[in-house]
Amino acid sequence: MPRQRGRRPDDDLVAALEEERREWLRRDAERREAERREGLAPATGARTMLAALDWPDSNAWDAEDSLDELTRLVETAGGTIMGRTVQRRDHPDPATFFGRGKAAELAETRAEPGFDLLVVDSALSPVQQRNLEKQIDGPVLDRPGLIIEIFGQRARTREARLQVELARLEYLLPRLAGAWSHLERQVGGIGARGGPGERQIELDRRLVRDRIAALKREIAQVRAHRGRIRAGRRLGTPLVALVGYTNAGKSSLMNRLTEAGVTAEDKLFATLDPTTRRMGLPGGGYSVISDTVGFIQNLPPQLIAAFRATLEELQDAHLLLHVVDASHPNAQDQRLAVQAILDELGLGDKPTLLVLNKSDLLTEPIDLDEWGTEDEDALLVSAETGFGLGALKARIARRLGMEVVEVEVELPLSAGRLVSIFRREGFLIREEYRTHGVRLHGHLPERWIPAFRRAGKVREIKSAANGAGWR
Repeated sequence: MPRQRGRRPDDDLVAALEEERREWLRRDAERREAERREGLAPATGARTMLAALDWPDSNAWDAEDSLDELTRLVETAGGTIMGRTVQRRDHPDPATFFGRGKAAELAETRAEPGFDLLVVDSALSPVQQRNLEKQIDGPVLDRPGLIIEIFGQRARTREARLQVELARLEYLLPRLAGAWSHLERQVGGIGARGGPGERQIELDRRLVRDRIAALKREIAQVRAHRGRIRAGRRLGTPLVALVGYTNAGKSSLMNRLTEAGVTAEDKLFATLDPTTRRMGLPGGGYSVISDTVGFIQNLPPQLIAAFRATLEELQDAHLLLHVVDASHPNAQDQRLAVQAILDELGLGDKPTLLVLNKSDLLTEPIDLDEWGTEDEDALLVSAETGFGLGALKARIARRLGMEVVEVEVELPLSAGRLVSIFRREGFLIREEYRTHGVRLHGHLPERWIPAFRRAGKVREIKSAANGAGWR
């Protein structure tokens, strides 16, 4: 077929390359739209640039220290760090968070030497995230989004997956406005709503809201189930709960105290699902100890809300063990971050024992006065070497023992179950069977007294002596 007059072979090559370039741009745009629609830019395997903003009114840590933690988060998610940058200014830009100059600099850095994902060490508004993506022509993930992605990777049980999915969708919903921006295709007539003329964005929002409602119903069932379990446990063995910053060594400590075999890795959020085990205490008694999800500074509120069903386990704990990595340079800040979350959950006034872990990594002696607590309320241990664990168990026993009272109980012969409970949960001194019932004398946990009063007669002889321990 004769070539068109005046058209050279080079023109055909240029046209073919241009068509190929357009096709690549179209596929790339569709990929980015899909990522925006998902709400989270996947960090796994991504070449990642870290960026932070330091401004006077920020309540965050020192920018460099916070970026160090963000580095650990990205590595936990499976990303590779390509670089990091900090901008200092009076306040965040309401449109792009960073100033125009820094945004332009990030766009240039994305082109050369190049990165796949920008992670910002703060919470971005949907508008800021969208505008920043346009500025750098690539995906942007803020700190809450990254943490939610890590939770999604770590979730193993159905309960954890439900809670993570709810947090993810709550995070996604306000960010849907930027998705499908190329599909402004309202075709319906005047007053038309729904149906074929509905914009894709409105359909997406409706689907997300429906799924959120369904997840909340399922999680409500989980909460009700856990509530029934806790109701049965309230009249049982005392509960001790481990709380603390992620990677403070809670799971390692639980393994040492109970030989539980809980997953313990040198990673952030290595454990999401709560684990409960029986723990023996000095004097022959025991308690139940529970390991919960670790906390972190700026923990997304969506995750706190979604994991409330799990965190409600802490409500019935008789004692909280606040585990702190004493060797960490930001140990005090981590402690305050955890305390702030406990206050938000209404647990700030719970009886708490401060457990300063990883003493084997300390290079100099630690002064408990610097921690603003009494010696009786803090203890130095090492889950790695076992240092201080005997003293920790004795301290737990003593703290739980404050709720034990000496009683004399009269029960009918039909109350055999309560007699067994007294033998198992208390310290029985004397047991005397009579014609119409049984008389028991000993030390009984205070929480059991109402149940015994309902079944018979209870006479409190005196309060348990301080330091008597759990018996």
